Amino acid sequence: MASRRAAAMARSLSAGLARRQRFCHHQQLQNPWRDAIRTISTSPAQPAPNPPASDAPVAAAAASSSSKKRTFNVTKADAQPAISKHHKITVDDKKIALPWEEGKTSTFQHIWLRDHCQCSSCMHPQTKQRQLDTFSIPLNIRPSQVEPRDEGLYVEWWGGHESLYPWHWLHRHSYAPRLERYLSVQRKLWGSAEITSDLPTVKYDDVMKSDAGVAEWTSKIEIYGFCFVDGVPVTPEATQAVVERIAHIRHTHYGGFWDFTADLKMKDMAYTNLALPAHTDTTYFTEPCGLQMFHLLEFDGTGGESLLVDGFRAARILRDEKPESFRTLSTVRIPTHASGNEDVSIEPYTPFPVFNHHPVTGELVQIRWNNEDRATMDRWADPEEVEKFYQAIFDWNEVLKRSDGEFWQQLQPGKPLIFDNWRVLHGRGAFTGHRRMCGAYIARDDFHSRLRLTNYGRDEILMGL
Repeated sequence: MASRRAAAMARSLSAGLARRQRFCHHQQLQNPWRDAIRTISTSPAQPAPNPPASDAPVAAAAASSSSKKRTFNVTKADAQPAISKHHKITVDDKKIALPWEEGKTSTFQHIWLRDHCQCSSCMHPQTKQRQLDTFSIPLNIRPSQVEPRDEGLYVEWWGGHESLYPWHWLHRHSYAPRLERYLSVQRKLWGSAEITSDLPTVKYDDVMKSDAGVAEWTSKIEIYGFCFVDGVPVTPEATQAVVERIAHIRHTHYGGFWDFTADLKMKDMAYTNLALPAHTDTTYFTEPCGLQMFHLLEFDGTGGESLLVDGFRAARILRDEKPESFRTLSTVRIPTHASGNEDVSIEPYTPFPVFNHHPVTGELVQIRWNNEDRATMDRWADPEEVEKFYQAIFDWNEVLKRSDGEFWQQLQPGKPLIFDNWRVLHGRGAFTGHRRMCGAYIARDDFHSRLRLTNYGRDEILMGL
């Protein structure tokens, strides 16, 4: 009975792997952007700096060109891991050791393997959630049989349950040692000269017709931090429809989809005709909004040019030229608030610094900067930090206002702008006359879900979970 169940499981898994290989091959042909974005490395992850060192990574594109990290793409046929034919799999009371053809050996504890069984009894095939009662597994569980097969590692556990772990799944999720690691997106940092000559733009029809168009759109947003959409009908309805091709709109105290003029209906500087310096939005939320879209519907006046600054590029410049100021803005927490309207007073659960780094890699992942939204700063661990902080924001402001980093553009009806609010700072010039805008926010997690699914495919994403 056990052998028949194992044979059926192997046939099912083999068919699934064949479908996945065909899918991945198709994705490679249709979407070469995958190779530029998603790579893995055999080198271990670096711990996050605490506080971030002056040479902490700002973005993958800012890394030294002399880096020796060996990378390869997981979708390539030659990247498929193979178990060693010259060394034996070993099993003891606690773990299984798998020797790989590449010369490394992964060890997996029995309790971990049993808890991560991928069969349909343990993992719901539709919801992709665990069905296994983890707490029913004996802590001293051991396999009664371990056998390498073409499809993967077959394990029969004491008690009769059978598991089959694909080789590529085991290699992907090896933790002792960690064999594969996702590297950062190869973002292209830009100044005004570079970006003006090659504006990231997609066509409205492409975005609306297929997910391939959405894949191109989201990839450009991720690489450059912003993108225009050309040919959008000049209506709020069409604008809302195009932004919802990425994800549902994030509602805030401003509402969902906005359609506004400079009427101070909301007590915020955006609802005036005043100039706005480079800033990021919603610094007063625990999680600032991820994407932001603006579409100019009507304008009968002068001025009002829109400003974009690549915040990751500016942070790299500050790190290189003023490392002490970079460290200060990576550690000093700034209280923020939104309290203009009488029925609103929003603050994050804790203040955050301007530069926020990934806790494992140390990479800069978010900029939170809006001087207008700063609350009173009266909590200092050391009073000496006061002068350091003001020196740091003066240095930061000077970098942000350098002309070679400012991209100015007069928005046009029919060509909305969408940008990454965690990376790109935006502003505008003062204006006169009537100016009607519409737009929306999208949460970062929703954006990244759409980015990954349209560019990598669901099978590839699920393999990494």
